[in-house]
Amino acid sequence: MKKLLTHFFLGLFATLAFSGATLAADEAPDQLIKRLSQEILDTAKADKDIQTGSQKRVYDLVENKILPYIDFPRMTSLAAGKNWRDATPEQQKQLTNEFRTLLVFTYSGAISQIKDQRLEFKPFRAAADDTEVEVRSQVIQARGEPIQLNYRLEKLATGWKIYDINVLGAWLVETYKGSFAAEISKSGIDGLIKTLADKNKKLAAGPVKSASK
Repeated sequence: MKKLLTHFFLGLFATLAFSGATLAADEAPDQLIKRLSQEILDTAKADKDIQTGSQKRVYDLVENKILPYIDFPRMTSLAAGKNWRDATPEQQKQLTNEFRTLLVFTYSGAISQIKDQRLEFKPFRAAADDTEVEVRSQVIQARGEPIQLNYRLEKLATGWKIYDINVLGAWLVETYKGSFAAEISKSGIDGLIKTLADKNKKLAAGPVKSASK
């Protein structure tokens, strides 16, 4: 599972972050993904601090260049499923923040693994007025089979944002949905928030590494 999640965020980092990026509301989602992908791959390969695993550099990139392109409230609500409706606004806020922090550590653990990968994109099919689309691609590696990497995006007033990712046939939201439901069943929303907070504290105390569920 940890390896699968690393692929999730390796692809996500390769797709989202690059210096000076802005989301253009009038840019087609597939073109946005393609443009950002190449720019961040080039940046990651050339940045010596990233390649040597500089914790500060990695966290700065994640916070400033990746997270603005993700709809965390929607991603968290989908992962929480029907339990999201039972949470208070404050619980929803806390859960979103803790989930966001957990993914920061996971993104950070994947960044330094960008070496010689490249992306190929499948034909994009969507109507001009669609507000939710899927962009399909695959990661090509020097060794091993290509890795399926698809994105679900939604169009907001500020532009397109990603709210789910599919690697090797598994969607990120579904990957977390089971563990979230199990924890909520055992100890409620507050229990899930505490579990995520405890995991984040442990991850914050250690070196940059990929976080599993």
